Amino acid sequence: MEIEVSAEAKDKRLNRRVAITVVVLSVATGLCNIKDGNIVQSMEQAQSGSVDLWNEYQATKTKQHLAETSRAQIAAVASDPARVAPILHGLDADIAKYKQEAPRLAEQAKAQAALYDALNVHDDQFDASDAAIATAISVAAVSALAESSWLLVVAWVFGAFGLFMGLCGFAGWGFHPDVLSTLLG
Repeated sequence: MEIEVSAEAKDKRLNRRVAITVVVLSVATGLCNIKDGNIVQSMEQAQSGSVDLWNEYQATKTKQHLAETSRAQIAAVASDPARVAPILHGLDADIAKYKQEAPRLAEQAKAQAALYDALNVHDDQFDASDAAIATAISVAAVSALAESSWLLVVAWVFGAFGLFMGLCGFAGWGFHPDVLSTLLG
């Protein structure tokens, strides 16, 4: 079976619309990809910061536990309480410092995790934009080959959704395609 492809399209208006659609959507995709890349870098920094802060929190809690254990052991075996009083005082100061430091580190780590989650919403928006625009471009190409205006309208619907999602990402709007993210995530 041979398929004959005519070099001359019957409807040049359709081809012009397809060409304009592809150009607009390609430019939008390029811009969205740049912004999405920057968001992904920020997400990586937030995740790294969160992990570092949780590690510091754990180290602080470990140091607190060791200081408390050391204090208890020294107090228990000390034959001369006056002689070990400066050591116990130093350990008490360390314990107080660790007790003050730990909650601050936990809050900072939670803030970094919250920043990651907030950025992830926008990353999802750009991912949805990319998928919808890629689909729109593909359908537009098929509409040119099939010389079908209704397929171009379908491409415009996908493209409009992709442009909307990209705009949401750029504007920082909270719209999130939960169904799409759940399905593809």
